[in-house]
Amino acid sequence: MPEHDLDAPALYERLDSEGLGGRIAALPAQIEEAWAAARSFALPAEYAGATNVVVLGMGGSGIGGAMLRALSLDLGARTPVHLVAGYTLPAWAGAETLVIASSNSGNTEEVVAAFGEAIARRAMCVAVTAGGKVAEMARASGVPLLAVRWDAEPRAALGWSFAAPLALCSALGLAPGPDLDADCAAAVEEMRAAAAAIERGVPESRNAAKQLARRLAGRLPVFVGAGALAPVAYRWRTQVNENADSWAIADELPELNHNAQAGYGLPQRVVPLLHAVLLRHASAHPRVALRFDATADEMRRCGVSAEIVEAPGGTLLAQVLRAVHLGDYVSYYLALLNGVHPSRTPPLTAIKERLAASR
Repeated sequence: MPEHDLDAPALYERLDSEGLGGRIAALPAQIEEAWAAARSFALPAEYAGATNVVVLGMGGSGIGGAMLRALSLDLGARTPVHLVAGYTLPAWAGAETLVIASSNSGNTEEVVAAFGEAIARRAMCVAVTAGGKVAEMARASGVPLLAVRWDAEPRAALGWSFAAPLALCSALGLAPGPDLDADCAAAVEEMRAAAAAIERGVPESRNAAKQLARRLAGRLPVFVGAGALAPVAYRWRTQVNENADSWAIADELPELNHNAQAGYGLPQRVVPLLHAVLLRHASAHPRVALRFDATADEMRRCGVSAEIVEAPGGTLLAQVLRAVHLGDYVSYYLALLNGVHPSRTPPLTAIKERLAASR
C-alpha cells in the first residue's frame, strides 16, 4: 500500500483512531439536532426586543458567530450581529443586547471574562455550552442555558456553534427569512447528498475533496471567500491548521483586491509553494462574482497556482453549509496526506496549560 493512499482503509485505521472522519460525516445530523434543540428552547419574551446581538466565542466555538454575522448581513437582517473573540464586551453592549456565550467546554477564559461583563451589565444573556464555568455562571445568575450535547472537538461541533445561535435568533424574530426552519432542513439534505460524493469510501479518482487535498499537499493553502463565505474561507484555514497541522492563509473579496493583490509575486521563493482556492457562491454580489475570475487570473499571472471552487446550493444557507462540509473533508484528507492524526492538537493544549499556570 502506498503510504498516502487515500483509498486504503489501513491509512484511516492508523491515523484516525479517534474517529474524526466519522464526526465530520455526521455534521448534517448534528445540525438537525442542534437546530431542533434551539428552536424548542424557551427564552424570555423580552429577548425578542433586543436591538443587537453579540456572540462570545473563540476557535471552534467562535466560528459560528462569525458565520452568523456574515449570513445576517447578506440576508439583510435588521438586527446587527457582532462577534467578540476576546476578553472584553463592547462598551455599547447593555440591557438591549442579546449576548450568546458560546463555549463547548464552558471554560474558554476569554468567553468566561466577557460573559461575566454581560451578566453584570444585565444584558439579555443565554449560554450555549456543555458545562464548565459558563454553565456555572448561567445557573448562578438565572441565565437561560442551552446544554450542548457534544463531547469532542469544538471545531467539529458547528451544529452547536452556528446552527443553534441561528435558530435562537430565528425563534426571537431577530434573523431574516420567511422560513429558516425549511431552509435549514433543505440545506441539511443538500449536505447529505453532496457528502455522498466526497466521503472516504468514494475513490480519489472521482472524489473532489480527496483530489483537492492532493493538490494542497506540500503547499501553503490560500483560501478566499466573499460575503457569507468569507468566514467559511477562514473556517477552511483553521480546519487545515487544526486537522492537518499545517499553515494556511485566509482572505476575502473584494478587500484583497485593494491590498493583498499587490504582493502576489514576492518573495519569489514562496510563490511556487502557494495554492489558492477561491470559494465562489451563486448568492455573491454580481460585482464580486466577477472579481473571482479576475483575481484568479492575476494570481496565475504572478505565478501563483489558483483555482475557483464553486459552492452551489438552493439557498444561501445551503451554499454556506455545503462549503463548510467540503472544507472539513478536504482538511481531513490533507491531514492523512501529511501523515498526522487529525484529532490531536497538542500545541493548542500547551498554550492553554501555560496560561492556566500563570493564574
